[in-house]
Amino acid sequence: MSLSFVDRSKLTKNPIAKKLFLLMEQKKTNLCASADLTKAQDLLEFANNIGPEICLLKTHIDILEDFSDEVIHKLTTLSRKHQFLLFEDRKFADIGNTARLQYEKGIFKIASWADIINAHILPGKGIIEGLLQSNGKKEKGLLLLAQMSSQGNLITENYTAKAIEMAHAYEEFVIGFISQEKVSDHPAHLHLTPGVSLQAKSDSLSQSYRTIDDIIFSSQSDIIIVGRSLYMDKDPLKRAKMYRKKGWESYAKRISSNFHSHS
Repeated sequence: MSLSFVDRSKLTKNPIAKKLFLLMEQKKTNLCASADLTKAQDLLEFANNIGPEICLLKTHIDILEDFSDEVIHKLTTLSRKHQFLLFEDRKFADIGNTARLQYEKGIFKIASWADIINAHILPGKGIIEGLLQSNGKKEKGLLLLAQMSSQGNLITENYTAKAIEMAHAYEEFVIGFISQEKVSDHPAHLHLTPGVSLQAKSDSLSQSYRTIDDIIFSSQSDIIIVGRSLYMDKDPLKRAKMYRKKGWESYAKRISSNFHSHS
């Protein structure tokens, strides 16, 4: 049964997940923009431009060629102004202690500004423990990689099942998954799906693309992650509005079809 984001916000134990559920409902958007930009000015202009249309901005902060603390200050200011959360797509994948240091130390100090981070479960539960130690009492959310969209990736069904198991074990910190479809029946778990496009089917690097309706309505995912199709467009805002509208329509259709089938 497909509950609304508002209903699901009441079932999570994580403050960031609650905030995201309510923000999506309030802004009527389940669009996450992936900003794989290498210049700080481009990143900030992009974030300011499409900010009103998104619920999340996904960054790869380590690809910036001119990173500075000022960039983070401006990015967090924009996230408050336009009401979106910051998701650093760091994909932590080391032993717990190293992951913790990568999260809070170095020049990026990810723990100080990112609302949401993600991790591979390859190292085992130690990686969650490590990130959690660093996280302390601050409001943060962790997504686990349960499936990937690139062709020939090595994630098996058993691996996905392990990710779900870990999410249940750490439900106060793990808020959901990066996946190709809904993998967990727990309504508090968010599902974010990359590899969505309005037309392209694949790129030269084995990335496969799917339609929004397929992801949100058929596969029951919650949030679409859109990258190149947005930031490489000559009018990113117009493009973002299209994705937002389609994404929200698919979500609304899912909720209402569920309502009709149970009424």
